[in-house]
Amino acid sequence: MKSKILILFVTVNFAAFHAQAQRILTLKECYQNALASTSLAGEKDAYASIWQLNEKNLSKGWLPSLDANGSFIYNSSVVDIGSAFGSLPFPVKSLPHEQYKVTLDINQVIYDGGVIKSSKNLEKANLGINQKQTETDLYKLRSQINVYYFNLLLLGRQKDLLNDYLQLLDRQIQSMQSALNNGMATRSDIDVVTSERIKISQEIDENEIIKASLLKNLSDLTGSVIDSSFRLVLPAVAFDKDQKLSRPEVEMFDLRKDQLTAGLKLTESKRMPKAFGFATLGYGNPPGNNFFKDEFAPYYIVGAGIKWNIYDWNKTKNEIQSIRLQQGIIENRKSELEDNLSRMLTAKNAEIESLGSQMSSDTTLISIRKRITASAESKYDNGTITATELLNEMNSEQQAIINYEIHRINYVMAQVEYLNISGKEIE
Repeated sequence: MKSKILILFVTVNFAAFHAQAQRILTLKECYQNALASTSLAGEKDAYASIWQLNEKNLSKGWLPSLDANGSFIYNSSVVDIGSAFGSLPFPVKSLPHEQYKVTLDINQVIYDGGVIKSSKNLEKANLGINQKQTETDLYKLRSQINVYYFNLLLLGRQKDLLNDYLQLLDRQIQSMQSALNNGMATRSDIDVVTSERIKISQEIDENEIIKASLLKNLSDLTGSVIDSSFRLVLPAVAFDKDQKLSRPEVEMFDLRKDQLTAGLKLTESKRMPKAFGFATLGYGNPPGNNFFKDEFAPYYIVGAGIKWNIYDWNKTKNEIQSIRLQQGIIENRKSELEDNLSRMLTAKNAEIESLGSQMSSDTTLISIRKRITASAESKYDNGTITATELLNEMNSEQQAIINYEIHRINYVMAQVEYLNISGKEIE
């Protein structure tokens, strides 16, 4: 009983160690790691902070502005009151040649014609475009990740098949060696299979070198350490060929149209009348406009005003026309992009259907090749064909299996690329 418990304990721990050693890595995790590690990842937050700062500054447009001013003026000629009014029964001092004043000017917007509100809408549109541009740049990483990820899947499956074939060749060599010992085979037969074994071993070594290079590239792209201990999983794609386009590039065109609309409203609001109030708190000599008082004293001025540019020589009209033309360009480019993406989806769908058809024929071909190989082994045992002819049939079967795996992985990759073109997420 103790020995059974010990065996069970060792088995469970070995399984747990093997599961830990073979860490699973999905394509979606690669996407997420790449998005988190790239230098572009923090741009969206940075743009949001910029927008908040600009929003605060625009809101301060409703607060009064405070300006401190100071001046000294010397007038070479001033009004001589005594001469102007003739003889007066009391003495009148001449107006001072010097004027001194220090003022605090206060201006308050009462009505701005909607400029501040329109400016805020424009800033928000700019935020959306900048963030969507970042999403567009990040989205391009997916195509690069797909290349490395699916090539690694192909290499992994190729290695498994090559190792299986290597074991088959080892068994064949052992069988031939036994036959040679019994005088039923020749050394040249063993040499033929041994040379094939060396070639397969070289292909496995080359496979490992290429795999290490791709793992390094995928690690750099995702910002994480990915080595041979990871087991890459073939995605199970919920494929629907009737996908609607939701690419960030398409959405960015809509945001650019919103930006132009916000700019149009801002241009129109600049032509609206503006109302404002003002006040001046001063200290000077003479105080304010009291030129008869030749001494320093405080004073103030308050008032309100309205400003309306009733004619701007068609500047606003031309700006509006320019924005309308830009809107037309944006609409045309969006339509062209959607047409290009639709053509890419059509081509990718044809590729998916072609790969699906090839997989079906591959399955039939593998069954046939297995029967041919079995027949060739029987013929070789009976001495009716050579070892080279047997090896050719074994290679054909092996190639048929490899072609099926290539088509199977490329089939899933084509589906993933179809989803990426349409802008859909994979699970």
